[in-house]
Amino acid sequence: MKFNRIYHAAALTCILTWLAGCATEVTRVDTDEVRDLSGAWNDTDSQMVSKEMIGQMLDGGWLPEFSRRNSRRPTVIVGEVRNLSHEHINVTTFINDIERAVIESGRVQFVASRTERQEVRDERKDQDLHAREETRKAMGQETGADFMLKGDISTIIDAAKRDQVRYYQVDLTLISLTDNTKVWVGQKKIKKFVERSELRY
Repeated sequence: MKFNRIYHAAALTCILTWLAGCATEVTRVDTDEVRDLSGAWNDTDSQMVSKEMIGQMLDGGWLPEFSRRNSRRPTVIVGEVRNLSHEHINVTTFINDIERAVIESGRVQFVASRTERQEVRDERKDQDLHAREETRKAMGQETGADFMLKGDISTIIDAAKRDQVRYYQVDLTLISLTDNTKVWVGQKKIKKFVERSELRY
């Protein structure tokens, strides 16, 4: 009987030890810290690419030319950014990073997207019925965009056994809404060597 109690106690200790070893451990890290776990597109890539490409765009010749002709800052809207890669990429996060980089520059005005505009228009309609006259916001006062920024994210994967090279290419194009001319085309490439990782397709 005593042996059984000792045996059960030892077994319970082993099980508890095993469970403790399987427990999930979470460590908070700084949002600016670079952590590449899988080699896939991540928040660091999104922020780095958006910041660098918007820097290139704002240094392009189209901006001083527009300001010279119109004596004001240009107004830009982000169109579709397509994910043509083999993996899931949160394009919304990338677009938000682009918008933040543009707004922080102070050199370009930014207008709301199609979805955001519709929500704001619905609010104006509601104000027409329910808000006091002195606080209502009138229809037809929106700022029209001068340019639309569109883009693609593409990838090429070269793999051998458990090693792989991940190649990302981001292409952005700024298009005049007046005459459809492309006033700026930018490109950013990222290449990652992932050694002995689990392959994901």
